[in-house]
Amino acid sequence: MVLMEANFLVTNARGVLSMPLKILVVDDDLGTRLSISDYLDLSGYSVITANDGQEALAMVEEYHPDLMVTDIVMPRMNGYELVRRVRQYPAFRLLPVILLTARTKTQERILGYQSGCDLYLPKPFELEELAAAIRNLLERSQIIQSEYRFFQQDNMGATPSITKAIEANSSHLNESQKSQILSDLTSREWEVLELLTHGLSNADMGQQLHLSPRTVEKYVSSLLRKTATSNRAELVRFAIKHGLVE
Repeated sequence: MVLMEANFLVTNARGVLSMPLKILVVDDDLGTRLSISDYLDLSGYSVITANDGQEALAMVEEYHPDLMVTDIVMPRMNGYELVRRVRQYPAFRLLPVILLTARTKTQERILGYQSGCDLYLPKPFELEELAAAIRNLLERSQIIQSEYRFFQQDNMGATPSITKAIEANSSHLNESQKSQILSDLTSREWEVLELLTHGLSNADMGQQLHLSPRTVEKYVSSLLRKTATSNRAELVRFAIKHGLVE
């Protein structure tokens, strides 16, 4: 078997190769936990595990994983509550989360998305499918989180090209223009903008908002036009810079 995720490393803002991305696997079933962690470890990730939601929450705070895979039905704290608690921390609002569960009813999937998960994968699942989903979420989130970190650090250490891009998005905007943009956004556009900061795809946003991917794309295009940004990364930078999202 060929492991497509082998040696998944990430480069930082200066293009320097960093350590393998860290994944937290949470499941009270030892067999499931070991099978997932062993597969991901062989795929080149750094893997940490937890037995339940309460232990996982402490590990999120201590180890700052790049992605979390969690079961729903667990003792002490279930997966829904774990995700909600994690999302309360500003540092982990963009943490990609995959929920694994045997529960497949529509209302249960909706509850998962409402709690803040990025992907809902029903059991039984193939490890290769899980690995592909992880890689996809990580690739997107690394772009979004790198932009977010630039603003969290008040642009300290940003490269001239990044600084120039930030200034280009903000130097022309006065308070009157900002107020105009805020008033122009519809409630649905606000929802799409919030989900964009979590790195969700059109399909993922559509599932949460009960819209088709094409309709979501129309809202994204409208947001780009109203904010005078040219792509999603710029749009997220703009939203964070001007306090459009928390």
